[in-house]
Amino acid sequence: VRLVESGGGSVQPGESLRLSCTASGRIFGILPMNWYRQAPGKHRELVAAITRFDDTNYADSVKGRFTISRDNDKNTVFLQMNSLRLEDTAVYYCQALTTWGQGTQVTVSE
Repeated sequence: VRLVESGGGSVQPGESLRLSCTASGRIFGILPMNWYRQAPGKHRELVAAITRFDDTNYADSVKGRFTISRDNDKNTVFLQMNSLRLEDTAVYYCQALTTWGQGTQVTVSE
């Protein structure tokens, strides 16, 4: 599996971004998919996860603001991020099994 993220950028607090992660390979539809993030000087943390059955889990810090979803026809998982905060600034990574994407930068600043 190869993963490619897109959709990062620079926004102000309260704004939204939508990240995408497109996977190669025919087994995408059965893979649990995860979004992680890593802020400067901090450990990488799990932000959101989605199973093959569309069950989802979120870090407490993003519950109610972020939504993970998947489109198996397009081999893509999304992370809709609303009401972004300064502390959401990080590099966001898509992950499946032992494979990681290259990361996409999200910067929230005044």
